[in-house]
Amino acid sequence: MSIKQKLQSNQFYVNYSRMWPFVKPIWPIALLSLLICIPVGGLDAAIALFLKPYTDVVVVGKNMEAPWFIPILIVGFTTVQGLLNFGGTYLNAWVGGKLTMAVRRRLYEKLVDIEPAYFDKKTSGEILIRFNQDAQAACSGLLSNLKSFLTRICSSVALVGVLLYNSWQLSIVAIFILVVAVAPLTKVKKLIKSLVSKNNQCMYQVNTTYNETFAGNRTIAAYNLQERQKQNFNRLLDDVFNLVIAITRRTAWLSPFMHFVISIGLGLAIAYGSWLIVQGTITPGNFVSFLTALLMLYTPLKNISNVAVHVQQSFLAIERVFAILDRPDVLVEKEETKPLGAVLQGVKFENVSFSYTKGVEVLRNINLDVKVGEMIALVGNSGGGKSTLVSLIPRFYDVQKGSIKIDGVDIRDFSLHDLRQNIAVVFQDNFLFDGTIKENILLGKPDATDEEVAQALESACLADFIKTLDKGVETYIGERGILLSGGQKQRVAIARAFLKNAPIVILDEATSALDNKSEEIVQRAIDNLMKDKTVFVIAHRLSTVKNANRIAVINEGDLAELGTHEELMAIPNGLYRTLYNMQFSAPVSAD
Repeated sequence: MSIKQKLQSNQFYVNYSRMWPFVKPIWPIALLSLLICIPVGGLDAAIALFLKPYTDVVVVGKNMEAPWFIPILIVGFTTVQGLLNFGGTYLNAWVGGKLTMAVRRRLYEKLVDIEPAYFDKKTSGEILIRFNQDAQAACSGLLSNLKSFLTRICSSVALVGVLLYNSWQLSIVAIFILVVAVAPLTKVKKLIKSLVSKNNQCMYQVNTTYNETFAGNRTIAAYNLQERQKQNFNRLLDDVFNLVIAITRRTAWLSPFMHFVISIGLGLAIAYGSWLIVQGTITPGNFVSFLTALLMLYTPLKNISNVAVHVQQSFLAIERVFAILDRPDVLVEKEETKPLGAVLQGVKFENVSFSYTKGVEVLRNINLDVKVGEMIALVGNSGGGKSTLVSLIPRFYDVQKGSIKIDGVDIRDFSLHDLRQNIAVVFQDNFLFDGTIKENILLGKPDATDEEVAQALESACLADFIKTLDKGVETYIGERGILLSGGQKQRVAIARAFLKNAPIVILDEATSALDNKSEEIVQRAIDNLMKDKTVFVIAHRLSTVKNANRIAVINEGDLAELGTHEELMAIPNGLYRTLYNMQFSAPVSAD
């Protein structure tokens, strides 16, 4: 047997053993929920066992005196079994809920720690399923399937005992038929694995469509995209339907196959048992007890194919969960990191190159030394690499060639927490969390005083707007700040960055949503913020960067030009001069 075959044969052990770290904190209750399966399953045999004396004495012997208590015992045992089953179901739900929470917690921890590049190639629908729904499928499936499996095992062992007690000859026939009936179940995973994977991909797209419809509802309305969205969604639903039917087509034959095989087993048992009765080998009570036990053993197997499919889907969900949890960190931190305190010298790029796709460089050999207290503006064509360059500073992506240093120390020598704690970023498309204005601003400094919040609001040109609100900074802004205008959301993000008061500030089109008056005020605030700090500004409107200490022109991944506004304007046919002239109606002289 190959290693792969051995692993597959131990699939049950491998999948469930991997869940042990999550089960360990609650193992006594989890064990109890499983131990209850023993009497619940074992009591199935009581009814079949009691039928032997009842049949022999009452049905055949016509005597009502000796077995009068048997119906009472059957009712009593059934009642106890029902109560135990209720207790097991309750404990199973409790343990399953705890496990689901634990797995979701671990998955969410992984999600928030994962590198930003991971999300570049993932859809929101895939994130929702793999980090949320798979946990439910894995844990609920784990407990319910394990409970059903153990109950069925205990019941089967007890019922096989009844079979052997009544007739070992009939038992051999029954057990042989049982093995033949369940043998195809070993192929279920192979039959459905590829289809389950394709079905998951379709469900990713379905969830993504819901998210896009929510987030892009105004775009859908403005461009009359309703019919387009409906058609796309209907195609996805058709794909999901076809895959579900394909899974059913591959597995549904198991149930009629088992019905057929089991019917043969019952037929053989009745024929052979009748012959044994005639021969005097067994009594009618033995036969009735045996046949009852056989029916109780065989009947659940007729529909076990559905259980087997659910079991394998649970296994596949567990595999997907651990594929995420086992995923190595791309942004590796060193075991021993250097502390990052106040930035005293600045940020230096040394021969920095970077590419998102292998062989296609977005940045090439960038060399740039930005001193403390200096404001450097990054300008150039769209897609030239400006945002990528500043994204390397907080290690949203890692430098592939060269290095970025803060005060002469490679940023990879700092912990990610220390590095990012010293950087404030205002993105072009800022994200606001569901909550109030104040809660979103305090993300920059959770322990900030009301005075500090008020100063941040003033610096971000939000103070006047806040005064117009009934609840002021306690105003609820909705998911993604939907109740604010674009400019207001931008200014909340700017206030958040001001409050953080980090030594390195990155402004990626930070003033793009402001009107001229607000932009002028914010620009003055940025000038104040520059004191003893290193500031990176990305802007397409060149009027906002004229006062930068230096301007770096990034063109197609290269640092094409570097200097002050005056120096760059003095370059004949220079890139900056060309860009600047294009934004103003009249050419600007270099003199």
